Amino acid sequence: MTPGTAPAASLALLYRQPRVLQPGLHSGLGFAGNGLYGFAAEANAVPLLAAEMAAAGRRLPIVFTGNSVPQASAVLGLRTRQNLCVDTAGRWLAGPHVPAYLRRYPFIFLEDSARQELTLCIDEAATVAVGADAPALFDSEGQPTATTRSALAFCRDYQAHRLLTADFCQAVAAAGLLVDKHADITLHDGRPLRLDGFQVIDEARFNQLPAETLAQWRDKGWLAPVYAHLQSLDNWRTLIDLAREAAPAVPGLPAGTVSH
Repeated sequence: MTPGTAPAASLALLYRQPRVLQPGLHSGLGFAGNGLYGFAAEANAVPLLAAEMAAAGRRLPIVFTGNSVPQASAVLGLRTRQNLCVDTAGRWLAGPHVPAYLRRYPFIFLEDSARQELTLCIDEAATVAVGADAPALFDSEGQPTATTRSALAFCRDYQAHRLLTADFCQAVAAAGLLVDKHADITLHDGRPLRLDGFQVIDEARFNQLPAETLAQWRDKGWLAPVYAHLQSLDNWRTLIDLAREAAPAVPGLPAGTVSH
């Protein structure tokens, strides 16, 4: 492993070559947030923070993915390696809210759990909006510029919300609310499609939670993301409509698994 890089096994979705951001290596590098998301063209789902589930759930289905540790995710496509929410130019198509996971890229925190440290990294493999002609990450004296300070602040805020979201998802799982689910979809041309590999909150089980538990969840702000998730399950039509406008699916791509 190259010093300063994350081990391959721990690489997060979309990040291919994250390296600790440092003036010695990145003094000539710049970043311009241009609002394009072509780097996520093959992500058919991305993680969501609990705080953004209400906004994301207005247009997109929200499901839970993962095995031992469930994770709230926005579904972006109906096939493996298909993102219907990004066009060929990288523009976001699914309404005003872009998941924070995508807005954070190409920056990310490298976590050192032993030392309880978080270090800002940048994906050196990023090809969108990163280059020498973009606003610099370090000034002539090797100090972080406003661009880097903004990225650091965003990642700090994201990390805090990520921990809160993990608590929420673990509580949902511990309460026995998650059930395996699949979506049977009929495309505009009449072709049937089944999407599986995800879980949803069983509304009947949720309604049977003890009043004390519901009060605790209310105080923690967890009821809003639960309701956002349940309401979002009517949003498969958004992806069907986007599929109609997209190019024909690539032959051989499997249909039916939510993965990231």
